Amino acid sequence: MVERNDRRRLITLFCPSFQVGQVRLDGAAAQHARVRRIERGDAVRLVNGVGDVAIGSAARLGKDGLTIDVEQIEQQPRPRALELVVPVADRDRMLLAAEKAVELQVTVWRPAYFARSRSVSPRGEGEKFQEKVRARMQSALEQSGGAWIPTALPEDELAAVIARVDARERVLLDASGESLPAARWASVEALAVGPEGGLEEDEITSAREHGWRIATLGASTLRFETAIIAGAAVVRAAQLQSGSV
Repeated sequence: MVERNDRRRLITLFCPSFQVGQVRLDGAAAQHARVRRIERGDAVRLVNGVGDVAIGSAARLGKDGLTIDVEQIEQQPRPRALELVVPVADRDRMLLAAEKAVELQVTVWRPAYFARSRSVSPRGEGEKFQEKVRARMQSALEQSGGAWIPTALPEDELAAVIARVDARERVLLDASGESLPAARWASVEALAVGPEGGLEEDEITSAREHGWRIATLGASTLRFETAIIAGAAVVRAAQLQSGSV
């Protein structure tokens, strides 16, 4: 005899705005619900990427959209500041990094042109690519159980970006840097990762002049998306260990 499981599934969907009562989703959100095979009565969690979380249930799902009965809304606190300076680089690998930035609760996404960004083709840049980054972040938010999406900024020159970041502890990752203790990683609020091929010496010098510490994650040379994921994970793990998340 097959045991029946009557527990309602909890499905998270991205919705830019909602309120208590009936909320209608159409377009990509409704299509996503159909792909997830959502059924009437399934528990639904709506997130808007800025901390609001709605809990409700699926009321109707048709070809023209999905209706959710929202029962309550709560506000989740914003994660501790962690700005991420990423290289303008290979598009697909930047999109992968954007997904992981959401999972690791990065708060700001800042693409920058490094000296060696110029030789990359095709690069992740321009308004259409920014739209893809936002869409990928929204999808990652649905799957990660979080409530916040990083503030995604347009690409800019590295010199402008490193001068603009105002954080208590700023780290630029490079193999030539120092090894930091866990307590130091726990205080990091901005992390910069360079492109394939590494950093130019003048980029490192400029970062130091603007108060950035140069640090390493180990002896291996990491691909930029690996360095982004590893660096953000080290910071969040150190914060968790110190109780400062």
